[in-house]
Amino acid sequence: MGHLSLPASKRNPRQWRLLDIVTAVFFGIVLLFFVLLFTPLGDSMAASGRQTLLLSTASDPRQRQRLVTLVEAGQHLQPIEYCPAEAVAHMPCEDPRRNSQLSREMNFYRERHCPLPEETPLCLIPPPSGYKIPVPWPESLHKIWHANMPYNKIADRKGHQGWMKREGEYFTFPGGGTMFPGGAGQYIEKLAQYIPLNGGTLRTALDMGCGVASFGGTLLSQGILALSFAPRDSHKSQIQFALERGVPAFVAMLGTRRLPFPAYSFDLMHCSRCLIPFTAYNATYFIEVDRLLRPGGYLVISGPPVQWPKQDKEWADLQAVARALCYELIAVDGNTVIWKKPVGDSCLPSQNEFGLELCDESVPPSDAWYYKLKKCVTRPSSVKGEFALGTISKWPERLTKVPSRAIAMKNGLDVFEADARRWARRVAYYKDSLNLEIKSPAVRNVMDMNAFFGGFAAALASEPVWVMNVIPARKPLTLDVIYDRGLIGVYHDWCEPFSTYPRTYDFIHVSGIESLIKRQDSSKSRCSLVDLMVEMDRILRPEGKVVIRDSPEVLDKVARMAHAVRWSSSIHEKEPESHGREKILIATKSLWKLPSNSH
Repeated sequence: MGHLSLPASKRNPRQWRLLDIVTAVFFGIVLLFFVLLFTPLGDSMAASGRQTLLLSTASDPRQRQRLVTLVEAGQHLQPIEYCPAEAVAHMPCEDPRRNSQLSREMNFYRERHCPLPEETPLCLIPPPSGYKIPVPWPESLHKIWHANMPYNKIADRKGHQGWMKREGEYFTFPGGGTMFPGGAGQYIEKLAQYIPLNGGTLRTALDMGCGVASFGGTLLSQGILALSFAPRDSHKSQIQFALERGVPAFVAMLGTRRLPFPAYSFDLMHCSRCLIPFTAYNATYFIEVDRLLRPGGYLVISGPPVQWPKQDKEWADLQAVARALCYELIAVDGNTVIWKKPVGDSCLPSQNEFGLELCDESVPPSDAWYYKLKKCVTRPSSVKGEFALGTISKWPERLTKVPSRAIAMKNGLDVFEADARRWARRVAYYKDSLNLEIKSPAVRNVMDMNAFFGGFAAALASEPVWVMNVIPARKPLTLDVIYDRGLIGVYHDWCEPFSTYPRTYDFIHVSGIESLIKRQDSSKSRCSLVDLMVEMDRILRPEGKVVIRDSPEVLDKVARMAHAVRWSSSIHEKEPESHGREKILIATKSLWKLPSNSH
């Protein structure tokens, strides 16, 4: 029986329709791939998708936790997404949008107020468009790249006072300030007539309400290490400018809590038009200054209310508080007053117009992490040891002499000396065997996240760097020893973001990273190592380095996560003389940029 012959167009119509559909879908996918890969529409859709993911991790804690778990396990193959462009200067704990809803009493709303981790999107802070590797020290003290912080507000408002100026690609810093438009050098020469600024008597200083920190930057040439602070306020990014210049600084507000330092930390405290109302609230702020000022140290206030028009009462009150605490008036020079704090127990009388009283023994003098300000005066006798100026060694001898506040601790002398030897050996190994450059021009701003006695910083004292020594708030409070050595630092809890702007440290060092987030009474963590590494990435400059010492198991975890925060990393053996199990991870942050359409 013959077969019926049909035209080709009539054969298997269903099969041909299916083949056409498959072919069309295939070419459609190819076309869509090219659109997504090579056109602005693709970039836009990708950016939109990323933001959707970020929003979902911020609004859905379960989604965020899933992402954290994947990153911790090394199963999140892509890097963590970048934050939107408007987050280039984001500080989670000093977010004006969040804090504006809080009480204005005693400037509470301008202090640290941190979101819970589950309330924050898990993303990496991008650099601003056109970001460049910072100008190296010491040139950076005088000029920085405009593109790194394209904020003209201070230059526009304060240029006539010599704070900073825009000059082409740079911001330049003539060294002026509101109270010293002729330059910080000239102002410091005036102070030197009354204060021993040379010769190593003074070493640690606190510059309150510092502007762009020209005062602190100029003091460095005198061998005085000044830590500057100011709140995040209308002068946008003043602390970021200070750190970009290579001057020690951090964001803080003297409001309702103690500043994060132990008692008797600073040899010199300085306020140049810092506008702190020292005598308000029964002189609570002056009392906090007194807690921090070392006996025999100097307090300098320039600007209101010192001999200031229409502030006669405030000026009289300021003098009355200083008299009640038996401060010696050294000089009143124009709008600048200089006092010297007495040595020994306070002469505070039982009656005075501010109702000042000595703190009782139940008030710890050096607790200062979220510790509410006290309206009582700290007793020098409540702190063990000799720490007054004149009894401690001059700089640089005080760096290596065992402080009496260390000796007062259990086995303190032996522990201190062993720690000093250990870190001298370790830092030599970093430089000689691991080829780490911890000096200018590669490095200026250094952070030690778990500083103990400051041994790491002391081993770097001959280099042109400064170290922010961080003492975790849940560990032994050894920060007083660090200040007695002539070094600087703060208390901090690493389950919260640090009070600094993004991209402000060149080099971050941490010994025992997992101990920073562990509960003291168990092996469980209080927070996520992923969040901690994202925070470290936030404060680290592009091309900056991280050095982490910990057990091989912990470093294996960190190495898996390093890819997620876009770090390149390698693990190395510890120095031969060390007896512990630890290894050393070295990581470098890459310089990556946002796609042009993600703004």
